[in-house]
This record gives sequence, structure tokens and C-alpha cells, in this order.
Amino acid sequence: MLRLFCLLLFLSGSSSYSWAQELDDLMIRTKESTKDIDTTYINSYEHQLTSRLYLSRKYSRLLMKTPSRRIAFHPNTSLNLGVGATFESVTLNLAYGFSFLNPDYGQGKTKYLDLQSHIYNRNWVADFYGQFYKGYYLTSKELAMNIPEPYYQRPDMFVRMGGASYYRMTNGSRFSYRAAMVQNEWQKKSAGTWLYGGEAFYGVMGGDSTLAPTHYINDYNVKKIRFFKFGPGGGYAYTWVINQHFFVSGSLTANLNASISTEYVGNEPGQVKFNVRPNLNYRASVGYNSEKWMVKLSLVQSDVSVTGISQTEYLIRTGNYRFTYSRRFPPGKKLRNLAEKKRKLLGS
Repeated sequence: MLRLFCLLLFLSGSSSYSWAQELDDLMIRTKESTKDIDTTYINSYEHQLTSRLYLSRKYSRLLMKTPSRRIAFHPNTSLNLGVGATFESVTLNLAYGFSFLNPDYGQGKTKYLDLQSHIYNRNWVADFYGQFYKGYYLTSKELAMNIPEPYYQRPDMFVRMGGASYYRMTNGSRFSYRAAMVQNEWQKKSAGTWLYGGEAFYGVMGGDSTLAPTHYINDYNVKKIRFFKFGPGGGYAYTWVINQHFFVSGSLTANLNASISTEYVGNEPGQVKFNVRPNLNYRASVGYNSEKWMVKLSLVQSDVSVTGISQTEYLIRTGNYRFTYSRRFPPGKKLRNLAEKKRKLLGS
């Protein structure tokens, strides 16, 4: 358990509007992770060095729906160009938001720390989130009054949320999340798996003034909402393979969560609301895979929904989309020796 906890510390991060450093898609190697593979369906390249070049963007959007209106706040996160590598159980990605990839269109700046770790074991998948965002904007200028800026900016608005999910897989010997998401395996034949597990999230979102513009939504005076959610869930994942190389992979899990929320008017908390709210988690990947190289476009997204006494529905949509080219190489002697020392240190 201590070794597992130490590895979980390698979470991904994005530290500001212009800089992003990512430690993503961490895999944990356990005794069950390499056994019972049906090699007619999956080729594993765990003991090769998988290198990658990628473009990626992370986000935590805030969607609000009142009985009369619906609005969507977006953070101004950077599109990052990165490089990375995976060898055995360790993945390291480093990315930077270059200015030529992120022109300024007047959305304002977002200060954010985005921690996402997606762990793909042979028989289970786990996600960890730590979202700390401040600074949002509205995409439609009509939502605000006549202002000179091209976007309605909310530099005071913030979202802070932490959570985790865990799902078991019923067909890990034939279905590979790693092939679609981490690139160190190759799914050669179509296969799917049922998923079952659960999740928990805690968060708070708010601003210096009401969350929604008062001139846009009448009789709305909520400045902050705090919530906690937990519950079981299940779903299905499937990869469709065409001629062994082309693939389309997708998974969807739905959770029925007990939810506790409190809306704040000014600095005073309102009535606590207890209800049951669904959450959705989905992953998708499409691309080409082979023995030596792979190219793919992928998305990982989690929707956390909350409702308050005001009958306003809130949705925090957290995700990461990425375009990746990866290449596999035999590891050198120094890397093999380093891996052997790591295995002795961790007792694996």
C-alpha cells in the first residue's frame, strides 16, 4: 500500500496560463497487470520504450442552468506541445504552452493548477482529479451588456474540486485501455468489457459577486456553492478494430450519487439540499496502431452535476483532449539497469 501511495504522487499538473507541466497516464504495475493476456487480442510492449509527441489541452468548465436560462463559463487554458515516454510502469510527460499556439483573443487570463492522473491497470482503471481554477469568461457577448471587450470576463470566478473514481473490468485479458490511451499496447481484435465501481467528489465554486450576471438572470443571488458527492456506478467500454490497425475506442460510465450541496447568498450559507444526482465519465480514442508506431486523437472527460435550493443546476465538466504520435524503441542498457533497480526498490 505504501508503494502504491508513493506512485500516486506522480499526478499531472498545469501551473499557469502560459506554462503547463504534465505527468500523465501513470500506470501501476501489480502482480495481476501482465498475466492472463489473450495474445490473439493484445500485444504488450511494456518492456519497450514508448516515446510520444503530443498536443493537449485540459479544462474545467462551469455550466449553469436556471429555470429560465442556460450559460457556460470557460477557462482560458493553454494548448500545450509536449514530449513524453513510457517504460514499464512509469510515464513522464512534459509540455509547454507556446505563445504561437495560444493567441490572445481577449478571453482574459486563467490561473490554474490542473491535476489529473488516469491509471490503467490490467483489470481496473482509476482517475484522480485536483482542479484549482480562477478566471473564467463567457463565449457569447450577448450575455453581458454592451461592453468594449470581446468577451465577458470573470477574473474573480473560481472552481476548486477534488475527486477520484475506480472501476473494475470484467474482460481485461482481451480489452486494453492502455492500447487506446497510453500507447504501450496494441489491440489487434475488437473487444469490450463491463465496468463497475464508484466515485467521490468534493468541491466549491463561486466569485466576488453572483455567479450569473444579474442583468441576465433575474432573481439570482447565489455567490458560492459547496458540495459533496459519492456513489456507485457502472458502464461499458469497447474498442472496434479494423484490419488489426485502425481502431475506434470508447467507454461510458454512469454513477448515481448521493449529493449534499449548500448555496451561499453573500457570506451566509443557505439551506442544505440532499438529493441524488447522476455523473458521467467518458473516454474516446480513434487512430492507427502497429508494432512500431501509433497515432491517435483521444478525450477523457468527467461531468460532475450539482443542484441547489435555488433550482439552479451546475455542471463542472473536467477533461483533457490530446493528439498523439508515439514510437516504440528497444530500451538501452542504462535504462534496463535503472528499471531493474526500480523493481528491486519497489519489490516488484
